[in-house]
Amino acid sequence: MPMLRCAAVWCVAWSVLALAGAAPARGGHADGEVLLGAVVLRVVDGDSLWVRPSGGAPLRLRVSGVDAPEICQRHGREARDALATRLQGHKVRVTLQHKDTYDRWLARVDGPDGDVGAWLVGQGHAWSMRWQNNPGPYAVQESAARKARRGLFSESRPELPRDFRRRNGPCQAGGASHTGQPG
Repeated sequence: MPMLRCAAVWCVAWSVLALAGAAPARGGHADGEVLLGAVVLRVVDGDSLWVRPSGGAPLRLRVSGVDAPEICQRHGREARDALATRLQGHKVRVTLQHKDTYDRWLARVDGPDGDVGAWLVGQGHAWSMRWQNNPGPYAVQESAARKARRGLFSESRPELPRDFRRRNGPCQAGGASHTGQPG
């Protein structure tokens, strides 16, 4: 009987742990959750923003699949201003993916005209996020922006944000892309 009791306790413990692992992430949101009608409160830089989901607290987001120039990098302010002009105060659809190292949600953001990541890259405000030999989800848009010499691709050799950060470190307070509260 003690062996059976131990097995029952063990099963309950594993069940609790499994349920805890399946629980929503910090802040009450879960990977894959779709937030309809979230309002863009503030655009921090070319790929980071704050939104307020309907009836919820503000969330920090990073647009998934893109890498925009750092705010203190060449074309950084232009990228931020373009995104702010397009989305500030507007309702968007947000599909949460997962949290990054700065505790922001990586998310697909759809604005009034569709996929914001595709628009950013297509207008030359960001690169398609690369990894290993993969050109990223917006390689077609990046190729078109390069050919048309739009935005940052009007330069002969625009510097990737990761290379800029490697050389200069992150932007300092007041311009850092991953800090700041919604306005």
